[in-house]
Amino acid sequence: MQYRTLGTTDVSLSSIGLGCMGMSHGYGEPNNPESIATLEKALEIGINFWDTADIYGAGQNEILISEVLKTHRQKIFIATKFGFVSNPALGAPALDASPAHIKKAVEASLKRLQTDVIDLYYAHRIDPKVPVEETVGAMAALVKEGKVRFLGLSEASANTIRKAHAVHPISALQSEYSLLTRDVEKEILPTCKELGITFVPFSPLARGLVTNDLNINELKEGDMRKSLPRYQGEYAENNQHLAAAFAELAAGKNCTPAQLALAWILAQGDNVIPIPGTKRRKYLLDNAGAVDVHLTTTDFDNIEKLLQQYPNTGARYSAAMDQLVDRS
Repeated sequence: MQYRTLGTTDVSLSSIGLGCMGMSHGYGEPNNPESIATLEKALEIGINFWDTADIYGAGQNEILISEVLKTHRQKIFIATKFGFVSNPALGAPALDASPAHIKKAVEASLKRLQTDVIDLYYAHRIDPKVPVEETVGAMAALVKEGKVRFLGLSEASANTIRKAHAVHPISALQSEYSLLTRDVEKEILPTCKELGITFVPFSPLARGLVTNDLNINELKEGDMRKSLPRYQGEYAENNQHLAAAFAELAAGKNCTPAQLALAWILAQGDNVIPIPGTKRRKYLLDNAGAVDVHLTTTDFDNIEKLLQQYPNTGARYSAAMDQLVDRS
């Protein structure tokens, strides 16, 4: 495994992190034994940057991770998030990034993770009801108390990042980024580079689309992708063709589609650390191999040409989920 530095700190993180959400949330039935084996394999191959959130599986993901974290604490850099709260009346999570909620949320996460400090604590989304300066001020208090080491934001605009960073250094900004989702290239990536913030792409494989292993028509009930535009109708058809063509490019590089997609992301800057999610050792090892794939100018050109051939990729979120993305 290769390593990159977190923000302006001296913390060394694996160039490929591990998104743990799917072990407990979003993508079908959990498989806890295989998930634990995947976490242990991640340690074995040097993947030390693990990502979770209090909303994943209603806290069950943090509890699952704790089974490995508690006995290998010094080897793991654990990131978790707060901000989403269950709201049965709305039928969807609501946001609460108030100082009062943050105090409760951090204590609950510490207890579930069975640790006395969270390495990286993210605001999962920007709460429009609470000034970001207020949210980050409360998060900064946790650093002073020794409950949190570093602060992060997720799906924040460039303007919000600057406001937050003025209150307390933001070490990481997490947003969706993949070959199919490139909104961050205009303002977010340059802002992170300027401020010395690590950019952490989630869903860097477009929730499995670019691996060419995903049969959209066979997604099971309970899989969140069934509700997203990208996996439906004409968009699904476009994306299946794109994935097949992308797999041919990968074969020409003697690597897998996942490795090619992650290598492309890694090449966007030395402050970029993607966190592909998986609950299976097979895919963990596949993803880790991306650090050994080197792209040429011709490779980048070929990828861009391919994407232009299949532009009808669809929106990444439903309208309701998209409203939770900060664009202020």
